[in-house]
Amino acid sequence: MFNKYKNKMRPKTWVEISSSALKSNLEVFKRLVGPKVGLMAVIKANAYGHGAVEVARMAERIGIAWFGVDAVQDGLALRENGIQGSVLVMGYTPPENLRTAIESDLSFVAYGQEQAQELAKLSRGGFLKTKRAKVHLKIETGTMRQGLFGKELVVFAKKLSAIKGVEIQGAYTHFANIEDTTEHTFAASQMRRFDEECARLAAVGINVKVRHSACSAAAILFPQTHHNLVRLGISMYGLWPSKETKAVAQRSRRNNLNLKPVLAWKTTVAQVKTAAKGTGIGYGLAGHATRVTKIAILPVGYWDGYDRKLSNVAHVLIRGARCEVLGRICMNMCMVDVTDVKGAKPGDVAVLLGADRRENISAEELAGQIGTINYEVVTRINPLLPRIVVR
Repeated sequence: MFNKYKNKMRPKTWVEISSSALKSNLEVFKRLVGPKVGLMAVIKANAYGHGAVEVARMAERIGIAWFGVDAVQDGLALRENGIQGSVLVMGYTPPENLRTAIESDLSFVAYGQEQAQELAKLSRGGFLKTKRAKVHLKIETGTMRQGLFGKELVVFAKKLSAIKGVEIQGAYTHFANIEDTTEHTFAASQMRRFDEECARLAAVGINVKVRHSACSAAAILFPQTHHNLVRLGISMYGLWPSKETKAVAQRSRRNNLNLKPVLAWKTTVAQVKTAAKGTGIGYGLAGHATRVTKIAILPVGYWDGYDRKLSNVAHVLIRGARCEVLGRICMNMCMVDVTDVKGAKPGDVAVLLGADRRENISAEELAGQIGTINYEVVTRINPLLPRIVVR
């Protein structure tokens, strides 16, 4: 009954997505890989926190033809919102969900006997006479996650290719140690294994149309991983995969990529109050006013994805000034010091992540403060917060 009010409500906390930054980043990678290599926009985990549908719509308008998601449900959400491009479900698809995936023209990874049995059942029942099951083989080269290799891969691929209505559309792998190191011997061994396994498939008559192995780091550092499709994840959103990737890129003169962060995370000052010197602040009185302190209360907390470990550590930006977080991050609120912010008042915008005037708070800064990586900072922003596309 409240749906009619949804678009009339002013959000108290929101995420802004820059369409111009996203376009710029995609253009950077189009130039990097060249006209013969396609780009897949990886939008799993709600597009790394950026909003899957919003990002997919923008990317498709720019000319991106492939989208990578984790689950069939994610692919259905794209179809329901008018996305026409090729969608690959890269996570596990239970056999019961294969029919739905095929009906919605979703490609999917397959490596389990249960999946093969379900596809054979669908074929025998006549379902695959009018629909094609587009399968991508996940080749295990050293990450020890999903996938097959060697004889097991060949036997499975032959079994799939014998099922009427099943098309082995692609084959891919994923690198285990390409981002977190400046030494890439293991990554080179994975590149060789992938080529060897593709050759093994070709030797039994299975020639896949689409080969892809490059994540963002591989796309930047190793052109030989591009094949005919590159999977763009974190770097599409203007974030470097790691400091090691950036260091190697700089060393090899491949760091002239002008990546622009796409996401800004903002909230609103709800109240401003004054605390006497020595006043305890928040749960457990974990913060303290070391002087007469003006405190701004912000309606954002760990439910929204603003990590509790940022308590008494992080800063937010208000009127272009850095304001220290005081006390513990609460479930739905936090407090910051605005003593030195002239004119701070309720209704002011507070930037949790992003730029304000000459100051900036990056995903890397927040990641360092809570002991994680930039991926986790952005992907854990609550998906229920509105994503607002801005230029």
